[in-house]
Amino acid sequence: MTATQPRLSYSYDDYCTLPEDMSRRYELLHGDFFMVPAPTTQHQRILRNLNSILQRHIEHHNLGEVLFAPVDVILGQGDLREVVQPDLIFVAAHRREIIKLHGIEGPPDLVVEILSRGTEVRDRGYKLTMYVRHGVPEYWIVDPESRTVDAYRPESRNHLTPLRYGEHDVMTCPLLADLKIPLRNLFAD
Repeated sequence: MTATQPRLSYSYDDYCTLPEDMSRRYELLHGDFFMVPAPTTQHQRILRNLNSILQRHIEHHNLGEVLFAPVDVILGQGDLREVVQPDLIFVAAHRREIIKLHGIEGPPDLVVEILSRGTEVRDRGYKLTMYVRHGVPEYWIVDPESRTVDAYRPESRNHLTPLRYGEHDVMTCPLLADLKIPLRNLFAD
């Protein structure tokens, strides 16, 4: 007879006791720790370009604040809390109170993940449903290989069906009035 190992589930308190090691980042999803691999240079260039575009627009219109990884986004309550470190986060000005010293407590208005080999399944699967479950109004998945952005928005018929933008498209965002992103600028080296 084989003994079954009980599933060990980690809590937010366990997460808070992890050593501060800037060479490793972790996320807490459904009671499990996941190490987040270091991003590629292509990933970092896309993040830099997107941050630059959004930062200018958001500051010019005084819309809120843009933050980027590593910063904890804490979703849920009690033992069901989960912690993610999205690549880029926007919090609207009228919701700034969710930005705390140790991280963001509650759903940001916009979450952006830039795909990496080690994160694609999680970003398109569990994290997508988690962001929907916690009420994130807009979630973008940037795919460096296909040079596309999938935008998941609640006003679409099915929140789990994205609007797909290609590198020759101009992307808009209802949350950020008048924003237009020529995606060729996002994917520029």
